[in-house]
Amino acid sequence: MNAADSVCILDELHSHGESTVKRRTLPVASALAATATLLLTACGGGDGGSKANDKIAGVESGDAKASPSPSADSTANRPKITLPSDLTDTFESWKTGDTTKDAVLEDVAQRVNATNYAITQGDPELPALSFYYGGGALADAKDWVESIAKDGYSITGVNRYYNAKIDVFNSASAGVVYCEDQSKAFAKVRKSGKVIKTAVNNDSYVVYTTRLEKNKQGVWQTTKLTSQRGSKSCTP
Repeated sequence: MNAADSVCILDELHSHGESTVKRRTLPVASALAATATLLLTACGGGDGGSKANDKIAGVESGDAKASPSPSADSTANRPKITLPSDLTDTFESWKTGDTTKDAVLEDVAQRVNATNYAITQGDPELPALSFYYGGGALADAKDWVESIAKDGYSITGVNRYYNAKIDVFNSASAGVVYCEDQSKAFAKVRKSGKVIKTAVNNDSYVVYTTRLEKNKQGVWQTTKLTSQRGSKSCTP
């Protein structure tokens, strides 16, 4: 396996169930990466050029008229998520001081943690997935986690999430764009524990564009998610 193959594997392990891009479009770099290619598109969609005060591109504001939901932190019976000791998710500057925006960002972070936890457990039916995902994004996330488990992979290392930009459309919908630094995160063979390390380059940095909708329990569920690897908005 060469470095390009390893990057493609990690591509798949970190792209979190994209729902708005056809999964078959990711280039196949090797037979090993080919199976993961059927799961989602790590390199499609997303808009790396969003600015803090712009409307988030690629995430429709819509005109949902849902009734205000209870606050997320007071009513939802949230599932416990405990990442294994060899995996860490960090969220830099993930607070705005605005109550609603911070609630949205917290549920984005918990959705990220839930996805990574499901990968490490090899469990597509993990309750946390259906708690933090909705719509087509949930179906894709489950399919993806199941296929990764069948291929015998997990993840290890440190994922850093940063540069979050949020737009609250109304009481029931919002959009968030954020970056991920995968330079210290790697694919891991589940049976042997072998870590597949890769060289750091522009593709180690990913921008995500998401849409969230607030459910009756007050949880901001991710209903759409796309990503773009090597985005200039995320690379150092």
